[in-house]
Amino acid sequence: MKQIIIVTAFFLSLQSNFAQTTAQVFGVITEVGTHQPLERVVVGIKENNQSVETNAAGEYGIAVPTGRKWTLICFKTGYKTAEMVLEPLKNGVQRQIDVELAATSSIQTVTIRDRKLENGGMVREDVKNFKMLPTTTANLESVLPHIALGTNAGTGGELSSQYQVRGGNYDENLVYVNDFEIYRPQLIRAGQQEGLTFANPDLMRDLSFSSGGFEARYGDKLSSVLDIKYKRADSTRWSIAGSFLGGSAHLEGSAKLDTLGYRKFRYLIGARYKTTRYLLGSLDTKGEYVPNFGDIQAYLTYDLNRDWQIGVLGNFNSSVYGFVPISRSTAAGLINYAFQATTAFRGQERDGFTNGMGGVSLTYLPDRRRNPYFLKFLAAHFQSAETEGIDIIGDYRLDQIEINLGSDRSGQSVAKLGEGTQHQYVRNYLHSQVSNIEHKGGYELQIHSGKTHFFQWSVKFQHEDIYDKINEWERLDSALYSLPFKDSVLLLKNVLKTQNSLISNRASGYFQDTYTLRKDSIGELQITGGVRATFWDLNKELVISPRLQLAYKPLNWEKDISFRLAGGMYAQPAFYRELRGTDGVVNPNVLAQKSAHVVGGLTYDFFMGAKRRVPFRLITEFYYKKMWDLVSYDVDNVRVRYSGKNDATGYVVGWDTRINGEFVPGAESWINISFLRARENLNGIQHLSRLSGDTIPTILANVPRPTDRFLTLSIFFQDYLPKNKHFKMNLNTTIGTGLPFGFPGNNVVYRNNFRFQPYHRVDIGFSYLMWDKSWLERKPHHPLRFTRNTWASLEIFNLMEVSNEASKTWLKSIYGQQYAIPNYLTSRRINLRLRMDF
Repeated sequence: MKQIIIVTAFFLSLQSNFAQTTAQVFGVITEVGTHQPLERVVVGIKENNQSVETNAAGEYGIAVPTGRKWTLICFKTGYKTAEMVLEPLKNGVQRQIDVELAATSSIQTVTIRDRKLENGGMVREDVKNFKMLPTTTANLESVLPHIALGTNAGTGGELSSQYQVRGGNYDENLVYVNDFEIYRPQLIRAGQQEGLTFANPDLMRDLSFSSGGFEARYGDKLSSVLDIKYKRADSTRWSIAGSFLGGSAHLEGSAKLDTLGYRKFRYLIGARYKTTRYLLGSLDTKGEYVPNFGDIQAYLTYDLNRDWQIGVLGNFNSSVYGFVPISRSTAAGLINYAFQATTAFRGQERDGFTNGMGGVSLTYLPDRRRNPYFLKFLAAHFQSAETEGIDIIGDYRLDQIEINLGSDRSGQSVAKLGEGTQHQYVRNYLHSQVSNIEHKGGYELQIHSGKTHFFQWSVKFQHEDIYDKINEWERLDSALYSLPFKDSVLLLKNVLKTQNSLISNRASGYFQDTYTLRKDSIGELQITGGVRATFWDLNKELVISPRLQLAYKPLNWEKDISFRLAGGMYAQPAFYRELRGTDGVVNPNVLAQKSAHVVGGLTYDFFMGAKRRVPFRLITEFYYKKMWDLVSYDVDNVRVRYSGKNDATGYVVGWDTRINGEFVPGAESWINISFLRARENLNGIQHLSRLSGDTIPTILANVPRPTDRFLTLSIFFQDYLPKNKHFKMNLNTTIGTGLPFGFPGNNVVYRNNFRFQPYHRVDIGFSYLMWDKSWLERKPHHPLRFTRNTWASLEIFNLMEVSNEASKTWLKSIYGQQYAIPNYLTSRRINLRLRMDF
């Protein structure tokens, strides 16, 4: 409670110390039709000749006169000029006005949107802010815990790009790139195996994220939506980057194919390579790590004419992970008792994950005055081939060690607790094919000034073909006895030998209407209501999901505050892993997991600073999710193992708060804090708890879900030297309470009775701008003048050298006791990075 009071007081003090003295207008300027941000657009006030220029993201901000009407004017060479007369604003009011400029060769007109509300509760961010963030994965998803509400990295930590949102697991998150739904590998069991995710930051324009309560137009998942838009290149640019952990390169550009500029070809091409060998060398298990991950992708668009456009998105991704373990030594325990596990290994592991995706879209986007609607047709195919090959024998010894620092034997063995052999054998293969076609569209109906309806719809058909072959087992030999023990037969543990083939079809669709009312006397009210339906011919289940979002923003308040309330039904039909139980058998009768969401919150935009008015944003939301028909699961490292049946109910309740802005002028930072409680109850089970020292078990009404993390605090802070803004510092801090876990097999009665140690990690990066093209006149002979800009970075991962836990390995002593040996994540590492933009 003390921490909550401190955080709340901090947020309130930010705006109380700075009085509002001027009205502010800000927004984004883009190109009509392409929605590409326009740089260096002159935005001014006609009455006083005051003006500013947009940045590379098309963003602007300008102080405006108060108490009288004024005219906003936007000008850029090659584009039609935009003017807009607005009513007087009160002191301290902030208003967002987005502008779409049409090229002078186009017959389309300028569009000005006096936008007050976030679309559908989606939080939109420009990815340029994250390119210099120190990250061990080189994946965009690693930054989500710092910018997205209620998001944390789970047990995979810095080795994984998987993220959990408001008590859900990674499989409950939707990802779209240019309206194509993205699929991911299914067999990954440890963060070390993870390669590159689909989204390439070099190709991205912006992203939008919703942590829950999203619209019906987004698909069938329970937790979140990540909606990514790639750039539509205009001029030729390219970049290269490299570090100890890999490298990347990209090329973008366009070409006009006719004199009027109606027919235009644009291209985006990116390639990446990643190797975590240097990072994995800091793990407790020593050996030869050979991780090689790479991908190449392209996004091509062609304007057939001024209304029709065709787009092609393609990706090929290859991940190969090889590992030959040699030895491991891990110590654990408490202040009065400690033990050490020492293991010598034989064997190796080799895994391969290869997947590809191709998509084609055809978009009709006419002039809004002639035809206020759009149509889009999409077709996509995803294919993956995944193999796991593990044959590793570990001979272990478990010792109690001396903890008395004054003893001559401090840190040495004082008693042998056990010894034995663990043998893991895996030969798994999974082949997946997903093909789909979709039509979506939208129609804007303006009733009269200030009142509009925006109708959106979609129909989608999907075909899935999955083949899975499992062959894995474990052998445990403790004190020269194979466990489980039988005189005449060698018995193995966790034996799975199955083959599954699954061919099915899905149909889905939605219809929604966004009603917007703008009136100076009451403000802006936006109501979005919709319904989503999905049918799967495997289990013959039809799921109907109605959803509703309300957003309201008063006008001419001294404080720029908007309110949001959302709710509805959300369902997640199984893909494949949810159908496969712990015995490897597929259950085709698994129903969709379902939940009812209620989300309420507000967004407060304000300014700080006496001399320089700096914009800040505070977002806070409360939420509650009631869930049923759940498929229970356990998490081991990043591997999610489902029960394969609808056997649980549960709920999640929590509060998320985020503040972001330029705590240091010109360098944006984020602070995210989340509290949640995630609970479940297995059907027909009386859950019990028996901790150390308990003689009688405690009866529990419910148990923590595997994703129950009570507190998460994420901070991304940027700073620079006061007299040299070219030298920047990026500080990335994550703190989270421990996630729950249980005994091997996670007994359904005594379920999730224990918790991992709290996760806390600090990464820091120092970046120096070695060259910028604006210096050319002052430094005409600079050796890097052939680049647009060049950055060099020094990154220190795990600055405090904290040993965070990813999972547990259970070993049995000669006395029959089981010991949970922690599998720690990476230690401190230093990375050098160089990036050149051309």
